[in-house]
Amino acid sequence: MGTRPAPKPMGTHRVNDLTLVDTDILIDAGLQVSQAVNCLAEIERQSVLAVSVITQMELLIGCRNKTEWRRAERFLHRFQVLTLNDPVCDTALELLRRYRLSHGLMIPDAFIAATAMTLNQPFISKNRRDYQFISELKLLPYPVPYPA
Repeated sequence: MGTRPAPKPMGTHRVNDLTLVDTDILIDAGLQVSQAVNCLAEIERQSVLAVSVITQMELLIGCRNKTEWRRAERFLHRFQVLTLNDPVCDTALELLRRYRLSHGLMIPDAFIAATAMTLNQPFISKNRRDYQFISELKLLPYPVPYPA
């Protein structure tokens, strides 16, 4: 078996306490873009950070060498990694049927959105245009507004 970061233990958190984060925010956070770093910190104060296994794969595929791979693996330990199951796959396929031709929905985005929708959890992405047409998706604003 390959090396895969162990999912972050759920502890006392329920699945209701998850916020799924899109790949684009993780890439920026890995590059130390302050807006993305602050966004993750703010979300983490309120819920468990989570990503789809698709996001995990997208981060790893961008690695150019073993050092970057190990860095990405360590970074991903901060997140609950959510795998695909039949309901997520069914929802992703339905999203593609509805939005591929009209909005250009891509396969990875369909799986990521379907993961959030199936769990009925909020989702945050910097690229809101990739998801804003999916009315069933609980799309959070980016950056996350700080509490007053």
